Amino acid sequence: MGNALLQSIHVHPVKAFRSLPLREVVVEPWGPAGDRRWMLTDDGGRVVTQRGHPRLALAAAELLPGGGLRLSAPGRDPVTVPVPAPGGPTERVEIFRDKIDVVPAEGDAVHAWCSAFLGADVRLVHLDDPATRRPVDPGFALPGETVSLADGYPLLLTTTASLDALNTLVAGGDHADEGPLPMNRFRPNLVVEGTTAWAEDTWSRITVGEVAFRVAKPSGRCVVTTTDQRTAERGREPLHSLGRHRRFGHRLVFGQNLVPLAPGTVRVGDPVTVLA
Repeated sequence: MGNALLQSIHVHPVKAFRSLPLREVVVEPWGPAGDRRWMLTDDGGRVVTQRGHPRLALAAAELLPGGGLRLSAPGRDPVTVPVPAPGGPTERVEIFRDKIDVVPAEGDAVHAWCSAFLGADVRLVHLDDPATRRPVDPGFALPGETVSLADGYPLLLTTTASLDALNTLVAGGDHADEGPLPMNRFRPNLVVEGTTAWAEDTWSRITVGEVAFRVAKPSGRCVVTTTDQRTAERGREPLHSLGRHRRFGHRLVFGQNLVPLAPGTVRVGDPVTVLA
């Protein structure tokens, strides 16, 4: 794998919103800077994602200096969201199996904007202290590892060779008309080119430029991957093909979850080296 390179970098300032491409990003212990530090919750305090609301794919969040956001969506005027003032009140919310403390976004207008766009009563919340709020799954973590509001791990890596292989499977399957699928279906942070298909299944430790990562576990995929990120419409792929060819136990696998071993900066074009 001597010519593997980092092809692209993506962050998701608001969990479940459209991805934002970057040329470089600072990798913090809990994930890329600016990635999934905000999310929506429903009236019961539970995370809201594209699993239940595919329309979220149409909403975009631009990162502003200092960590604030500019939210935009079709048919709505943009709204600016400042980072909540330090020391403000927190509230307990539920993100999958985790219950964590977050800080609500300031101002009723922000919550009203999000609710009107989605057609549901939702609130925008901020993870103010990613260093302490949410540990990585202890079954796959080292002591002290934490994660942002990502599904479970600080970063997700995919490879272009594996996507090409998957699209070949889709083309030969029952729903060939749905392919080829773009990489944004899988919502990765790091996309690597120059590997063989499925090579990432065998990795346990890698470097991307100056940053070393531990490969924690394969990424089990869900219905979000069937959502067209441009239209919010759903199909059958890639879950149909993953179910036939990439089933590992109860999981349909595409990509690998990473935990950084130390902070640093990664850049598009950085070499990717497998250490173990």
